[in-house]
Amino acid sequence: MSEVKEFQAETKQLLNLMINSIYTHRDIFLRELVSNASDALDKMRFISLKDPSVLGEDRELEIRIDIDKDNNCLIIEDNGIGMSYEEVIENLGTIAKSGTKAFLDKLEEAKTENAIISLIGQFGVGFYSSFMVSDKVTVETRRWDKEKGVRWESDGSGTYTIEEIDKKERGTRVILFLKKDLEEEENYLDQYKIQNLIKKYSNYIKYPIKIKWEEETEEGIIKITDKTLNSMVPLWVKNKEEITEEEYKQFYRENFYDWNDPLEVIHFKAEGTSIQFAALLYIPSKVPFAFYSKEYKKGLKLYSKNVFIMDNCEGLLPDYFSFVRGLIDSPDFSLNISREILQKNKQLEIIKKNIEKKIIDALKSILEKEPQKYLEFWKEFGPILKAGLYQNIHEKSKIQDLLLFECSSSQDKITLKEYVNRMKADQGNYILYAVGKDKKTIDNLPQMEVYKDKDYEVLYLTDEIDEFLIKLMHDYEGKEFKSISSSDIKLDDDFQSKEEESKNLLDKIKEHLGEKVKEVRLTDKLKESPACIVSADEIISLNMEKTLKNFEQIPFRAEKILELNPNHEIFKVMEKIFQENPESEELKEYAELLYDQSLLIEGLEIEDIDRFIKLINKLMIKAIN
Repeated sequence: MSEVKEFQAETKQLLNLMINSIYTHRDIFLRELVSNASDALDKMRFISLKDPSVLGEDRELEIRIDIDKDNNCLIIEDNGIGMSYEEVIENLGTIAKSGTKAFLDKLEEAKTENAIISLIGQFGVGFYSSFMVSDKVTVETRRWDKEKGVRWESDGSGTYTIEEIDKKERGTRVILFLKKDLEEEENYLDQYKIQNLIKKYSNYIKYPIKIKWEEETEEGIIKITDKTLNSMVPLWVKNKEEITEEEYKQFYRENFYDWNDPLEVIHFKAEGTSIQFAALLYIPSKVPFAFYSKEYKKGLKLYSKNVFIMDNCEGLLPDYFSFVRGLIDSPDFSLNISREILQKNKQLEIIKKNIEKKIIDALKSILEKEPQKYLEFWKEFGPILKAGLYQNIHEKSKIQDLLLFECSSSQDKITLKEYVNRMKADQGNYILYAVGKDKKTIDNLPQMEVYKDKDYEVLYLTDEIDEFLIKLMHDYEGKEFKSISSSDIKLDDDFQSKEEESKNLLDKIKEHLGEKVKEVRLTDKLKESPACIVSADEIISLNMEKTLKNFEQIPFRAEKILELNPNHEIFKVMEKIFQENPESEELKEYAELLYDQSLLIEGLEIEDIDRFIKLINKLMIKAIN
């Protein structure tokens, strides 16, 4: 007896979209159903590896497409693993599973059909694309280890029926009752149309996709034969010279559900070494959707002799290349190898080193020969490279030349190698950097004045992770990274004597500011500004304080130093006030104003905004009078 069940609310939303919103990409329904069938055959093949007898008489794993013109039906059938009653409810009544919210959020953002189609593949909800072309869909399935089959049926209106049935063969049959108002070019009962769609979307499916092919002989007799529509030759097995650019792109779209073309294709074979393997890798042009979510599965597909072993093998890619998509096929892997065994597998380490080198070489080549293309890559994947290197800093020598930074002397981003090659002869052994939320903020830092005057190039660290990464890297080719605020850098040889002369004044200013600062000192790095704030400890800088505060990761503040410009008119006024009356309240007010002003320039909060404004007003009135 059949049961009537309601779709999950999110499924209803998706079905409504499929039925009413998508008109120009309907063809993809066949790709999605064939892909599902292929997955079911993969699972059946795994089971049969341990016990071939489970296949019974139905030993050839295949996908069949039948055209039923009398009933206006298209049928896609496989003899794969099949589904149980419970699995049918789980797989066909619910979408997105743990990623439901992310899916819906992205669905709302999707403005184009291309974006929507991409989402369909990414979230594994391709079955529902059937309703783009069908008024009703029937699924008949029997799991390989069950005696009874299951029939599922829906018109996409919000409910579905499900019941047990007698079904002799294992596997799944999807029956599409096609819409009667489809366009002429959407005649899915035409065998040539089906053939073209299989060639376009599913040519590399490793199982035969068969159809009853009708062909008229010279005598006018209709001859019906079994015809295999796909080549079944895996793309990665072919030589590169045999593969067109479009074939590479098509394979990428079909297998990795990205509607965008890849940025770069890396295809190579390793033979005659300790391990043989073929690799087909893709550098995407855009960060994959949901890449930063817990649901996203990173890693490469793993095959052995063209037989699928596992998806998302993470051990083949370092963290900084986790965005790379692709597959590895090696005859040296056993078909039943587990993830646990792979973690200790020496062959995997050899493969990992090889593909890592190939990726690095490819990116370096793009950087050198196609800099604009690399900039596009960096815009998308630069943060991933930096985050991955931060977590694997011992690998810095491998990818440090791939890093790009904004700088003071150019509108273009530069590499560390370019920086070093352009260093001034009198700059010393330091790679100078400054930290801020953007270029404009850094340009306006008081500390930048003297470096601009001397024409020293400064790296601009504008991403939150940049300073953390730089500190971990410590140096590049023997040249130490140094903040422009660092006390280690002395630009004025006569500066020490000036600071000794002003010691009593500096001590008094420190007394006025109390625990707000660790020290008050003079600086030779200011030209037009009267003061600036720097951190007393290079381990925790002012910027790190702001960053960690945003993430609620740190309960304390960076220790601050107030640096004063001894050549500025305000400092000279403070000297005069101190000479006349060391205990002057006016001196305290100047100290507070300079301290608060410096905080604001650094993007830090001041404790008492009202007092700050009152002191400014007081000094303005005094200046007028």
